[in-house]
Amino acid sequence: MQNNIAFLTSDVSRLLRKRFDVVSRRFGVTGPQWRMLAALRRTPGVNQGALAQWLEVEAITAGRMIDRLEKSGMVERRADPGDRRVWRLYLTDAATPLLDELFGCATDVFDEALNGFAAAERDLLLALLERVRANLLEETPPEKAFALGALSHG
Repeated sequence: MQNNIAFLTSDVSRLLRKRFDVVSRRFGVTGPQWRMLAALRRTPGVNQGALAQWLEVEAITAGRMIDRLEKSGMVERRADPGDRRVWRLYLTDAATPLLDELFGCATDVFDEALNGFAAAERDLLLALLERVRANLLEETPPEKAFALGALSHG
């Protein structure tokens, strides 16, 4: 069961990213750029390091993506008033219509992925996945971590 959960969630995630990559190309952005724009819409003012961590890419990779998006007029860097070394990232007004179109396409992809699911099944799937995520986000209690470490070393 454990391997099936990991494989299935990874495979579904990969297939969704693949679909998003295909859709995003029609709008002149890559799938990773789309994810970056979406992240900036959710968390305006985030810094490059935090954004890279959330996207699970190296800071230099995030920096190059930001450079391209800034050059295309979608993203702007603003100095952090509390730290001269940090730049805060914001979407420009030009990004809004593009993101609105991309989110419309995302809805289509999700509808395709959930084709044949009743509304109650969709709700249940989301609720169950949220519970799995919550379980994995929880800190491992010290006694559990010790017992797991003892088992793997023993």
